[in-house]
Amino acid sequence: MLGEDSGIEIEGLGGGPGVTSSRWAAGREAERAIEELQGVADEGRRARYVCELVALAPDGTEHRGTGILEGRIAEEPGGSAGFGFDPVFIPEGEKQTVAQLGNDWKTANSHRARAARALLEALT
Repeated sequence: MLGEDSGIEIEGLGGGPGVTSSRWAAGREAERAIEELQGVADEGRRARYVCELVALAPDGTEHRGTGILEGRIAEEPGGSAGFGFDPVFIPEGEKQTVAQLGNDWKTANSHRARAARALLEALT
């Protein structure tokens, strides 16, 4: 059995919304993040995507993989690839949002991709 949960943690929101990201944003992820961070300085725009994957073996053994993608929230959305917070999330070391970087970049570098690699390592 495999389970996954993920969310975004934003410094200026006290580390929230976390695992409640989808409910918090109600389909307006990029817009809500920009609204909530209006007037917030760079430090408060620091953010990270976090994903936790858990695999349960038939004998009940639990294996975990955690993936984190550090970055910051842009002041305005950019790009059309991805979904959720991707149009406003600029990964550390990049100048574009995840939505601008595109699906190939996301497939290789996202918090979910990192969690999957960590889980595979835990399983071997």
